[in-house]
Amino acid sequence: MDIIITFIYYCLVAFVSAVLIYNFFKTKEWQKEVLTIIVVLPFLLRLFMLK
Repeated sequence: MDIIITFIYYCLVAFVSAVLIYNFFKTKEWQKEVLTIIVVLPFLLRLFMLK
């Protein structure tokens, strides 16, 4: 059961990270780009199991 929950969690983190990265490349304002990088960093760290 723990493996299923962990798999769903990492799928959710990957999806949110993908959406944030898509928004990063879509936006043209540098303030929003910086904000997106700050927000996506913890998600990427969790996705790569570094935090």
